[in-house]
Amino acid sequence: MSHINVLDPGASPLDYYGFELRRHREAAGLTQRQLGDIVNYTGSLVGQIETARKLPTQEFSERVDAALGTGGLLSRLVALVMRSQLPGWFQQVAELQARASTIYCFEMGLVPGLLQTEAYARAVLGVLDRQNLEDRTAVRLARQGIFTKAEPPVFWAVLSEAVLLQETGGPGTMRGQLAHLLSFESDPCVNIQVLPFSAGEHAGLQGSFDIYRFASDPAIVYTEGYGSGHPSAHLDTVKDCSLRYDHLQAAALPLKDSAELIRRVMEERYGDQLA
Repeated sequence: MSHINVLDPGASPLDYYGFELRRHREAAGLTQRQLGDIVNYTGSLVGQIETARKLPTQEFSERVDAALGTGGLLSRLVALVMRSQLPGWFQQVAELQARASTIYCFEMGLVPGLLQTEAYARAVLGVLDRQNLEDRTAVRLARQGIFTKAEPPVFWAVLSEAVLLQETGGPGTMRGQLAHLLSFESDPCVNIQVLPFSAGEHAGLQGSFDIYRFASDPAIVYTEGYGSGHPSAHLDTVKDCSLRYDHLQAAALPLKDSAELIRRVMEERYGDQLA
């Protein structure tokens, strides 16, 4: 337990979370095991989180907040913890996503991270590197918390038909992923269009990109390479990509027809598979 005594709350958001968890647990007069029993987790897990050796989850945080009467402190901190675990080059992008009022996304080859299921995200992140895969998957999924905010962003996605056909994680994972896309059909804040192969050449042939728009700040265009991200607020870049996105939306299938294509691919290509 010597590590607990030297835990520096200023070292990182994860250390700060662990420090606060330990402080509130001890103030309640509970051992790690006793708190674990109350929130239905092991005392060992509580100890690992307190010593910054394990990432907390949103569910864990909510249960502990309720058990210790912390007023939602840990539930608020967990988003900061998860963001701090992202690669350094992506942390700025996650912050932009969290602040944006509208997000426009065009993807050539995979489902956007904000719409990925756990199984799909694990398959994508596990290519070539399976180290700490569960934690990295949890960190990616935590970004989706922007959709549960009091004022979530409006999210527009134009996906190449190739996204639906590129089998990622196996047929079961793909079926679950496409079903997840369909779950947004009645959500006015999440809009998904498919750019069919029949559209031919299109304005997005140079690659995937995002546009983030804000209530009072300039818009930002984001493109991504291997292990690097490239945000830009340059007016000409924003203007060019905005025009490209307008053309992509015009060439893509309408929302209803897009959902029908997703459903057809899900049934015909991936059958009755289990995720």
